[in-house]
Parts: sequence; C-alpha cells; structure tokens
Amino acid sequence: MSQQLAEKNSHVVRFAGDSGDGIQLQGQQFTIASALAGHDLSTLPDFPAEIRAPAGTRYGVSAFQIQFGAGRITTPGDAPDVLLAFNPAALTVNLPHLEPGALIIVDDSAFSAQRLRR
Repeated sequence: MSQQLAEKNSHVVRFAGDSGDGIQLQGQQFTIASALAGHDLSTLPDFPAEIRAPAGTRYGVSAFQIQFGAGRITTPGDAPDVLLAFNPAALTVNLPHLEPGALIIVDDSAFSAQRLRR
C-alpha cells in the first residue's frame, strides 16, 4: 500500500477530555508554543454547558481547538485533522467531526471496558 504525502499550509488540532482535566490549559500552552514558533493562529475554547458534569460522560467533554499555519489564519478551522482524546467520551463526541484521514492520539490508560460502555 503506497501513501501520498500532501503538504498543508495549516493544521487544525483539537484537544478533548473531561472538564477539569486541564484541556483549556493544554490548548493555551500549545497556542503559546505555536505563536513563539512564528505561526499565525486562531483558537476556539469549548466548555460544556453542565457546571459539574460527571467525569467520563459525553455531556461533560471540554475541548480546545486551534488552527495554526504559516499563512494568514482567520478562523479556528472546521474539521480537525488532529484529535487528542483523553478519554472514551471525548473520542465518541469528536469522532464524527474529524477530517477524513485525521490523526487520532488517545490516552489508552483511560480506555477501560467499563468506560467504553458509558
């Protein structure tokens, strides 16, 4: 199977996990690193409506999305081409919104049989 490499001018990355897991902080740190590297960028923090949603539930997922690139960036992007999911709920909520062929990075220590059933 041969693969073709495609050069992209920008990337859309989404961090997703439980509220209170530091998702917004991770996104902010990635944003700072991207800016220091000289990239233009736009961000979109996404907080759940629930004030204290139970951990590991779909309605308690917090996310932070950033689009960064060498050219002018005016929006946080549409479908992410990279997803960092820190639990099964974050993966379930965000999977339908990914760019085809997106890279998915998960914390597999959070993927127990019980948590996958939630």
